[in-house]
Amino acid sequence: MLPVRWMDNSKVLGHVLPPLLMAGLVALLIVVPGIDPLRKNYEKFMPYYDGFILFFELFLFIIQILLWALGFSISPNLLFPILFGLLFIYIGILLEHAEQNWFVGIRTPWTLSSRTVWKKTHERGGLLFKLAGILSFAGILAGPSAIWFVIIPILGVTAYTIVYSYLEFEKERRSAGSSPSR
Repeated sequence: MLPVRWMDNSKVLGHVLPPLLMAGLVALLIVVPGIDPLRKNYEKFMPYYDGFILFFELFLFIIQILLWALGFSISPNLLFPILFGLLFIYIGILLEHAEQNWFVGIRTPWTLSSRTVWKKTHERGGLLFKLAGILSFAGILAGPSAIWFVIIPILGVTAYTIVYSYLEFEKERRSAGSSPSR
């Protein structure tokens, strides 16, 4: 049995806990398509989903290994805008290919209620996530303000896609209600 003091050792926790969390996250991401009620839709974008799992694990691995485990003194102001920029770009690619499901994508009540709204929102959201990734790269030049080049674009894209999905749903609802009944 491990002594209670093991939990107090931050170096041990720093080396053991992140890989365990990474493994748990990958396991969860692998299980998700099997428990989704719309699991058949994953087949249509599975290569992109699998690519996301791999990319996200690489993202976490780089942060874990480069910043903590090996103790490299790489400035987060340099590394994070690049890593998050690449992550946002890949998320944009995934969104453009994601079919309607309950776990992956821009899941608002309106995208889940309409395939058309899902498709339009994910096409727009995919493009905007890629642009957010490119804007994140600009953080490299911002020094201590680099984090804002990651946070502001992603918050903006998130807010925009929520509102966009609502407006598209309302537009679809109005056009369905205004068509003459025969």
